[in-house]
Amino acid sequence: MSTAFRKALKSHQKNHKERSQPSSRKKLGLLEKKKDYKLRAEDYHRKRNTLHALRKKALEKNPDEFFLKMTRTQLKDGVHVIKQPQEEVTVEQLKVMRTQDIKYVEMKRVAEMKKIERLKSELHLLEAEGTQPNKHTFFFDTKKEVENFDLATHLQTTPELVKRIYNRPTIQTLQKESVKGTTDDCGLEKLSRQRKQQYSLLDQRIEREKKMFVMTQKLQTRKDLMDKTHKVKVKKETVDTPAIYKFEFRRKR
Repeated sequence: MSTAFRKALKSHQKNHKERSQPSSRKKLGLLEKKKDYKLRAEDYHRKRNTLHALRKKALEKNPDEFFLKMTRTQLKDGVHVIKQPQEEVTVEQLKVMRTQDIKYVEMKRVAEMKKIERLKSELHLLEAEGTQPNKHTFFFDTKKEVENFDLATHLQTTPELVKRIYNRPTIQTLQKESVKGTTDDCGLEKLSRQRKQQYSLLDQRIEREKKMFVMTQKLQTRKDLMDKTHKVKVKKETVDTPAIYKFEFRRKR
C-alpha cells in the first residue's frame, strides 16, 4: 500500500521547471539550462582528455624509433607524403591494355549506334515544331490560276490539316475513315513536347557517339606511338581530332 500511495502522490506533484532569463538580463542572451551545461562540460572534458593524451604521446615518443612506413614517405614542405609505387609493366602488357581499352570504347560506341538507329526508325526526322525550313513551290500557267489558287483544294484536304507536313489525309480518305489519334490542341501540344524530348535524346546520343569515336582514334594513336619506329608529328591533337603522325616506312618480313 505504501508504494501505491507514493506513486499516487507523485502523480499530483507539481513539475518544477527551470526559470527563464530575467527581463533585466535578456541583453546577455539565453539563460544556460542544465542540458546545455552538460553538453558544454562533456565537450570540454573530451577536448581536455585528447590534449592530455597527445601531450603524453609526444613526451614518450622515441626519436630513434623506426617504422616500415618511413621507407615509403618523403618530406615535402614540412609535410610527409607517401610515395606512389611505380607499376612494373612491360611494353607488350601496355599494348594489350591499350587494345582492351579500345575494344571497350568501340563496344560502347556500337551500342550507341544501335540506339541511334532505333531512335531514327521511331522518329520521322521532322522538326519538333511540326514545320520544315524548306518550301513547296507550285507552278501555274496563267495569272488567273495563281489568283484563284487554294492550297487546301490543290492538296485535296481540309483547311485544318493544311499546315501539317505529316499525317495529312485527303478528303477522300476522311470520307472512308475517321482521323486516328488525338486532334485536340492539348493532346497535340503533349505530342509535340514528347517529340522534342525524343529529338533532344537523339542529339545527345549522336554527340556521345562522336566523342567515343574520337576517343577510339586517340587510344589507337597512343597505342601506335609505343612502336619504336621513327615518327614525325604532322598535326597536333585537338579536342575533336587525334594527333597525326607520319611513320617511317618499313617493309614487313
